[in-house]
Amino acid sequence: METRLARLARKGDQRAFAEIVDLYKDKLFHLAYRMMNNRQEAEDVVQESFLRVYKHLDRYDENQKFSTWIYRIATNLCIDRLRKRRPIYSLDAENSDHEGLDGYAMMPSDDRTPESELLLSETQRIIRDAIETLPAKYKSVMVLRYMQDMSLQEISEVLDMPVTTVKTRVHRGREFMRKKLENKL
Repeated sequence: METRLARLARKGDQRAFAEIVDLYKDKLFHLAYRMMNNRQEAEDVVQESFLRVYKHLDRYDENQKFSTWIYRIATNLCIDRLRKRRPIYSLDAENSDHEGLDGYAMMPSDDRTPESELLLSETQRIIRDAIETLPAKYKSVMVLRYMQDMSLQEISEVLDMPVTTVKTRVHRGREFMRKKLENKL
């Protein structure tokens, strides 16, 4: 379906491109927010992703899944932004609430108590902070693997790297996280 839409959009069909945007805007925002941990930057990445998709539709290889192509664009934009960021160390880091949004919120259940909520949100914050400290090359595979639920093969296609490299980075990312979380959880 996306391949058909891409074909139509390539010929100038604005409605087809609007459908592509509708199909992917939330998915790309979710990915970008998990990687950037900042709503404004995530929105910028989504917007820039669609600009690139529109500009480079002629480069889309129809033998490849459209989702892989669009995720690769968004992930690369996130990685570029993360590399350009200067590390910010703040004693008040846990107080910055990114406009009160928590991209890691779990699905609500009926048996929640204020105590379990507090414990859950504290655990999520600790994990989010640990993910935030990962180097970009590990952060991207960890977000795609554990937050986007992609297979190693899909990550390999999105990041355009061998599956063995993806496996290594997932392993090292987990080790990095384990060391970070050892004393906190």
